[in-house]
Amino acid sequence: MGRGVVGSLGVGLFALSLALSGCSTIVPGASTWGSNRLDVADIHDIGDYTADRALSEARAHFRNNDFGYSATLYKRYVELSPKDPQGYVGLSASYDRLGRFDLSDRVYASLYALSGPTAQYYNNVGYSYLLRGNLSGALTNFRKAKAIEPDNLVVANNIEMVANSTRV
Repeated sequence: MGRGVVGSLGVGLFALSLALSGCSTIVPGASTWGSNRLDVADIHDIGDYTADRALSEARAHFRNNDFGYSATLYKRYVELSPKDPQGYVGLSASYDRLGRFDLSDRVYASLYALSGPTAQYYNNVGYSYLLRGNLSGALTNFRKAKAIEPDNLVVANNIEMVANSTRV
């Protein structure tokens, strides 16, 4: 689940797209850029989910910007499949989109311990920094991803986007 933004987007359009990419569990007044954090969803029968069901539904909720639900379901998947990096990638991305950087940082540490310094890891950490408004941290991590996978177009677009945003 590599994350990226088309490099030709301007910062204003990028910020607008983040603001419009809502979550079904949005708290009034919560913001991707502010200090308000959104909550993960409570799924009453989560203990009945198999790994396959949790992963399938987590992906669907993430695609639909239902990050509270995707976080809960990815967490269940990680509990059931603790050696599969894709669960950690999805869980950290869900927490990032909820503005729960305290939780995503812990998941990124687990992902690094599990799979090491991959391009996907650095790209996703870079995107996390981008969501926090830390362009320097984002660019540093995107460049690490590019050093590992020089031909990765998602990473290249992310680097271009950050570079363009600093010129505005």
